[in-house]
Amino acid sequence: MRPHLLQDTTLRYFLAVAQSGSLTEASARLHVAASALSRQIAGLEAQLGTPLFERHARGMVLTAAGEILAVHARRTLLDAERALGEIGALQGLRAGQVRLATSDAFANELVPRLCVEFQRTYAGVQFSVIALPTAQVPDAVRSGAADIGLCFSRAPHKDIDVAYRQSAPVLALLPPGHPLASAGSVTLAQMAAYPLALPPAETTVRQMIDIVCSRQGLQLEAVLISNHAKTVVNFVQLGGGLSVASEIAVRHLVAEGAIVALPISDPGMDLRDIEIQTLAGRSLPVAAQAFLELLKEQLPRPW
Repeated sequence: MRPHLLQDTTLRYFLAVAQSGSLTEASARLHVAASALSRQIAGLEAQLGTPLFERHARGMVLTAAGEILAVHARRTLLDAERALGEIGALQGLRAGQVRLATSDAFANELVPRLCVEFQRTYAGVQFSVIALPTAQVPDAVRSGAADIGLCFSRAPHKDIDVAYRQSAPVLALLPPGHPLASAGSVTLAQMAAYPLALPPAETTVRQMIDIVCSRQGLQLEAVLISNHAKTVVNFVQLGGGLSVASEIAVRHLVAEGAIVALPISDPGMDLRDIEIQTLAGRSLPVAAQAFLELLKEQLPRPW
C-alpha cells in the first residue's frame, strides 16, 4: 500500500503543485488533468477563504497561507508513511522503505555497506539513496524527500534535528611510502610541496582550506580539481600526489593499507562535524529508525 492512499486527495494535489510550482508538471506527475487540479485547489481556497498560490505566467508560488498548509500536508504524508512502517513492523520489518539523502563521501562506501548489512536482517526493506551536495541534504530532509540526511555540516539548519553528531576533521591523504607518510601529522605548507588534488572552491572542505591558507599567506596549486570523492582518492592511490578527505570516506582503504590518512595540524581544519539529520518534530517510520540506529553504531571511530 502506498502512503498517498492514506492522505486526503485534495491535500495531495495541493502538495504536488506546491512542490513543482506548476499545474502542468503536477498533472504529469499525478496523471490527473490540470483542469481537475485547478478545480481542487480553487475549492480548497474557497473553503479556507484565502489564496494559497500567487499565479504567475511562469508558474505558481505559495502565499504565506499556502506555506503553512504545505507544511501540514507534508507532515500528513510523512505520518502516513510512518503508519505503514509500523504496520510493516508487525510483520517483523519484512516491509518498509528507508530514504536517505547523503553527501558523496558517504555514498561511495559506508552507505552501500550498511544497506547490505541491514538487509541481511530485514530482507523486505527497500532503500532509496540520493547523493547530493552537502548544502542540499537538509533541504531533502525538510521537504520529506528523505527520511534521514547524512552529511558534513558546520552550522545549524532550520527545522532540522541532529540525531547524531561526530567531529570530522579534514585529513591529508597520502600513498603508502610517501616521504610524509610516517609523520604523525602534516601541515598544509608541507603538502604544498607536492602535487595536489583538491575539491572545488564551492565545497565546505575547500573553503576551510582557503581560509586557513589565507591566514598564512599560503597558496595551494592543485593539479586536479574534482567534486567527486572517488576521483581524488584514486588520484592518491595511483601515486599522482596528495589530497584531502574525511576519515569516514577512506576508512576501508586505510584499514587495507591502500592509503595513508594523517591529521592536518593547522588550526581550523577540525571545525566540521558529521551529522545524521531528521525533520524536527517527526517520528521516523520503524524501518528508518532502525537504520538510523545502525548508522549511529557504525559511524564512531576513535582517532
